[in-house]
Amino acid sequence: MTQFAYLDRRPEDETTCFHALISLARFLRTPQGCPWDREHFTLEFSRFLRDEADELVEAVENGDDAHAEEELGDCLFTLLAAAAAAEEEGRFNLEQAMRRSLDKMIRRHDHVFGDDKAATPEEAVAAWEKIKAEEKRRS
Repeated sequence: MTQFAYLDRRPEDETTCFHALISLARFLRTPQGCPWDREHFTLEFSRFLRDEADELVEAVENGDDAHAEEELGDCLFTLLAAAAAAEEEGRFNLEQAMRRSLDKMIRRHDHVFGDDKAATPEEAVAAWEKIKAEEKRRS
């Protein structure tokens, strides 16, 4: 019987915990994993994410931090399950998606990392929207 590597040791830090979570999402898709997880694809996990996000919003709106924490974890795991499915389907991999997001967030925060600083939230939004519009125009 193959076991999931993190069953006997609890992750001690954020990085190890993230690695354990993505490893779990991938493991559940293996023959030793879960039949339910194996049968779902990127599209289905993406749809499940909507439900999890709605539950997160509801918990935050209700001021239920313990429930919000749980739902945030569910959202994260569902995203990772979608990534594991996408990798298996040959669509893209998690590292590529994270790199793309990192590059995009840095690029769109030019008001933080570039020369033109934003002093107010409104200036930050305007700078973000300007870059977003330029990107859309180019694509």
